[in-house]
Amino acid sequence: MSPIEINVVCFFSCLLFVHTSSIMEKPNEIYKKLSTDEVIRLGGERFIQSRSSTSMSISTHAYMDSFSGLSDQQLKDVQLIEIFLLSSEKLTQQQFEKSSNLLDWCDELSSSLGNPIQRVVYYFSKALRAKIDKEARRMGLFTGPTMDHVFDMEGTIMSTTSTRSLISIYQKLPFYQAGRFSGVAALMDQLSRSKRVHVIDLSIRHGIQILILMQSLASQHGFRIKHLRVTAVGTGFEEKIKQTGDRLKSFAESMYLSFSFSIVIVEDMLDFNKDLLKLDPREALGVYSAYGLYSLIAQQDRLESLMKVIKSTKPRVMVVCEVAANLNSPNFVNRLIEALFHFGAVFDALEECMDREDENRGVTESMYLGEAIRSIVATEGAERAIRHVSIDVWRKFFARFGMREIGLGMSTLYQAKLVAGKFSCGSSCTFDMDGKSIVIGWKGTPIECLSAWKFA
Repeated sequence: MSPIEINVVCFFSCLLFVHTSSIMEKPNEIYKKLSTDEVIRLGGERFIQSRSSTSMSISTHAYMDSFSGLSDQQLKDVQLIEIFLLSSEKLTQQQFEKSSNLLDWCDELSSSLGNPIQRVVYYFSKALRAKIDKEARRMGLFTGPTMDHVFDMEGTIMSTTSTRSLISIYQKLPFYQAGRFSGVAALMDQLSRSKRVHVIDLSIRHGIQILILMQSLASQHGFRIKHLRVTAVGTGFEEKIKQTGDRLKSFAESMYLSFSFSIVIVEDMLDFNKDLLKLDPREALGVYSAYGLYSLIAQQDRLESLMKVIKSTKPRVMVVCEVAANLNSPNFVNRLIEALFHFGAVFDALEECMDREDENRGVTESMYLGEAIRSIVATEGAERAIRHVSIDVWRKFFARFGMREIGLGMSTLYQAKLVAGKFSCGSSCTFDMDGKSIVIGWKGTPIECLSAWKFA
């Protein structure tokens, strides 16, 4: 076996060593319903068995009973994952034709309208095909029409077409609502009982978190806030952000809440500075960022400049919510497998919480999730727009700016569980503490991580 091939097999073996027992707990249960996570792991087992040899010290006997009791469809889904992994392996070995032929097989078995495994493989197959195209061109093996296209995540989120769909997804998926409500709870822990509150939002988008904040501030027992000010910071989409501000103003009026909204748009984050925020010393200042930092990971100078400005404002708290997965590895195999598990869990949640025919689900999967998968799998270097890192990476980065992690209290965790419990599918949400941060997951797979910080 080549070093790359051993890398693929060993990486999956490490994952299976930890998680196989959970799949095999009920070997005698007929047609147990499997999550996408479990199907992916079983597909990984089949892949390992097919690629292992006596020259490798990888034991597969522990996996043999894992396939008993599976339905015909479950076996087909496991096979689909195995075929996709085999195609990925051929790509890493630069056997592009064999990889492409295996993807043809994936295309026959997968579907954008099928079950979660069929859907997730459908989009990963498209992404891998784009990767093959790029690699073959780089090596001068193919000179046909290019498959290149630029993906603008923020533009997709803010587009009129996706706005309704993304709001629908937020309303249907419990972990997204749990994250926003608990994020606001973390803000309230530091800003409540303040007469004047100013929140700098680094990712205002549709403003759902501000609606929740307004309700929380207005419902404080025996206390009435004098004024709430929100400043939205960004590098574009000013007209869309203005529309968000107008909706927030209307909502504030309906609650008889004194409210003002301002926008700070800079062409380059290096141009962002404290003076643009027009700070008022009478205000209790907080910073909120939900998926607002990852896009700057590839632009370290911009990210560092932003954090220096935030530090200079001396906020009482900075609340950060980011994807709880390491999808920024320079190693293609590691990045691919991590992404497969992460997006597999998201597609699993969509299946359990929404109808397959739901138009908003289809739009979100194709315009948002499918394009994100393509960015992670098919692109490298500056072209890769989607980069997510673990909370440990963020901790090391924030430490450079004297940031101290605040322990999220039991009230915040309770709030997250309370919100998830209101959904019929909420029991599949999982909540774990990673140090002082809350990790919100789906059937045990981490989806997003919520943390709160103070500057020294």
